[in-house]
Amino acid sequence: MKLHSEILEYLHYHPESSRSEITDGIAIKASPATLKRAISEAVEQKLIHVTGKGKATKYSITPQAHVLMTFDIDTYFEKEIDERTIQQGFKFEMERLGIDLSWKSSQIEGNTYSLLETERLLTEREEAKGKSKEEAIMLLNHKEALKFILQEPDYLETLTISHIEDIHSILTDNLNVDRNIRSRRVGITGTNYRPLDNEFQIREAMQDTCKLINAKSCVFEKALLALVLLSYIQPFTDGNKRTARIVSNSLLIANSYCPISFRTVDSIDYKKAMLIFYEQNNISAFKRIFMEQFEFAVNTYF
Repeated sequence: MKLHSEILEYLHYHPESSRSEITDGIAIKASPATLKRAISEAVEQKLIHVTGKGKATKYSITPQAHVLMTFDIDTYFEKEIDERTIQQGFKFEMERLGIDLSWKSSQIEGNTYSLLETERLLTEREEAKGKSKEEAIMLLNHKEALKFILQEPDYLETLTISHIEDIHSILTDNLNVDRNIRSRRVGITGTNYRPLDNEFQIREAMQDTCKLINAKSCVFEKALLALVLLSYIQPFTDGNKRTARIVSNSLLIANSYCPISFRTVDSIDYKKAMLIFYEQNNISAFKRIFMEQFEFAVNTYF
C-alpha cells in the first residue's frame, strides 16, 4: 500500500505524468509489472484518471483521491511557505455531473437526446441531427441552471417562492412556457390526481412548503421534500419536475453536499415513485431512489 501512496503523492504534485515519469519520480523502486499493477488498481478504485493511449498515456490524481490521500504533515511543514504549492480550490467533477443531470432530467421529461449527444451539445454546442430545437434548448437550460446555482451557492439556502420562480425561468427560457405561478388547471399523465387549480391556493401551498423546508435542520430532508412537494404542487404550467430537481440540488450545494445527477435511475421507476406520492402521499419509494442516487453521486463525482 506504500507504493500506492507514493504514486498518488507524486501525481498530486505532477499531474499528467507518464508511467516512466512516475517510475523516476517515486522513492520506492518497483518493477515495471508491479508499478503497472499498482496503477491499474488505483484506476479501478477511481483514485487515478487516465488520458491518452499507448505511449501518450498520462495519469492524474482524481478529486476523490486528492481529498482522501494520506498526507505527511511533518514533511509538508518542513518546507518554506513559498515552497508549499497552493491548490486552487477543491471542486467536484461538475462538468461530468452537469452533463449527466441535464441528460437524465430531460430524458425523464421525454427528451430523446442520448447521453453522448447531450455531451456534444453541452461541450461543443453540436446539435444532434433529427432532434428538435426545443430538445436542445431544454438541455442547454439545465446547464445554465446548474451554472447559476454553482455560482450562487447561497441563493436557495433559504427557500422562497421568488427564488423558485427564478430557477423555473432559467429552465424554461425560450420554450414558450408561462412564467411564475400558474393561474390555470394542469393535468398529469397516468393518474387521476389533480393538482390545485386556484392561483391563491397554489401560492399558499408554496409558502407552506418553503416554510416547512426552511424549518428542517437535516439537509437530506430539505432536498427530498423540495423534490417531491414541488412536483406534487405543480406550481407552473410546465417544467415543474425539472425545477424540483434543480431546487433540490441547490439545497444540497448550499449546505456543501454533493448534488445528484439521477443518471442511473430508470425513468419509469422515477415516474412510478412520483405517482405513488401523488396518489397515496407515501414517500418511501422516492426516498429510496433519492438515497441511492446520492450514494451514486458521491462515489462517482466526489
